[in-house]
Amino acid sequence: MSAVKDKGINLLHWVDYRLPVIKAFKTHMSGYYAPKNLNFWYIFGVLAMLIFANQLLSGIWLTMFYTPTAEGAFASIEYIMRDIDSGWIIRYMHSVGASFFFIVVYLHIFRGMMYGSYKKPRELVWIIGMVIYFLMMSEGFFGYVLPFGNLSYWAAKAILSLIGAIPLVGEDLQIWVQGDFVVGGATLTRFFAFHVVLIPLLLLVCVYLHIIALHQVGSNNPEGIDIKAQKDKNGIPLDGIPFHPYYTVHDLVPVVIFLMLFFAAVFYFPAGGGYFIEPPNYVPANNLSTPDHIAPVWYFTPFYAMLRAVTIDFFGVDAKLWGLIVMGGAIVIVTFLPWLDKSPVNSLRYKGRPSKVMLMLFAISFLVLGILGTKPADWAPFWVAPLFTIIYFGYFLAMPIYTRMEKTKPVPTRIGAHR
Repeated sequence: MSAVKDKGINLLHWVDYRLPVIKAFKTHMSGYYAPKNLNFWYIFGVLAMLIFANQLLSGIWLTMFYTPTAEGAFASIEYIMRDIDSGWIIRYMHSVGASFFFIVVYLHIFRGMMYGSYKKPRELVWIIGMVIYFLMMSEGFFGYVLPFGNLSYWAAKAILSLIGAIPLVGEDLQIWVQGDFVVGGATLTRFFAFHVVLIPLLLLVCVYLHIIALHQVGSNNPEGIDIKAQKDKNGIPLDGIPFHPYYTVHDLVPVVIFLMLFFAAVFYFPAGGGYFIEPPNYVPANNLSTPDHIAPVWYFTPFYAMLRAVTIDFFGVDAKLWGLIVMGGAIVIVTFLPWLDKSPVNSLRYKGRPSKVMLMLFAISFLVLGILGTKPADWAPFWVAPLFTIIYFGYFLAMPIYTRMEKTKPVPTRIGAHR
């Protein structure tokens, strides 16, 4: 037994000399000190990586049987679901996984907003994280179109038509993106290439950079305290603990609970009540049969509601273009949080009442807009969507004012010092 162990150790040293595996493990796991007070909100980064791995592995399997043509796309999905052994499980793991991915990432972003994880010195971590979110939205849109169900077909037509609203180059750009004058086989081929090759590669690179940038400056915590400011004689943060084994073991419990919920949805709730897979997507694309209500999948609906909220032409610009600007601005403006927040403290725990009220209003507006986006335009009074769009933007645009003027609480120098 000792001879086998010695050979294993020798092999590990041989590999490590040529590829610093042990050094990387120490840098990012056993030798990486995380704050000792990370709470429930900090599990969503790990869960995002877990579900990202699920999407990659299940997606690779699905590409073995999917046909990216207008005639064969829907039929290949039916073939996977009905004729391939366990094909339905893999397909549902991928489709349900997309929704769970966005749920986890939205909660991950919200945690960053609560505890100021975007503030100095983590600006680059936040920017890379937002790039990941933009890529996720692209990946989600391309993947939503690929099954070529009737709603995904008409949603693709509606979303791609927005490109045509761009002045001067809009129509030509729309044709170039579609690959044809209409949404069809050429569109699916392009979207398949983007969904399977380009965007996943970019996501992998950005996730790697996100983690490297985070470990360079260190994790934030609910107190918003820099644990590197207080170290012992060996240079170890007094309020830090090694990520491994403490958090790797600690996170096993939420990972198991998450997987139980995820597979419960896969086995018993794969359509998500019509939100994960909409009823019109159970029939193939038909350019002669328009669904009663055309809307994107649920994780895009807050921005879709903002797009529809603009119905008036002004300054000589068409309402459709203004809607596109508002929708794009709603996504991009989150990136600028590090420079909009002028508060001297990081965590919401020590900020004033205005910051707490505005974050609550922001969360409510996002949820309400998400609901509105899933409903027909006349489902609520005409003023509701514009009102909550204003509240959404108000959170960001007024932030330099209320964060500078509000009264904040003193932040302790050590974690737990205020208790």
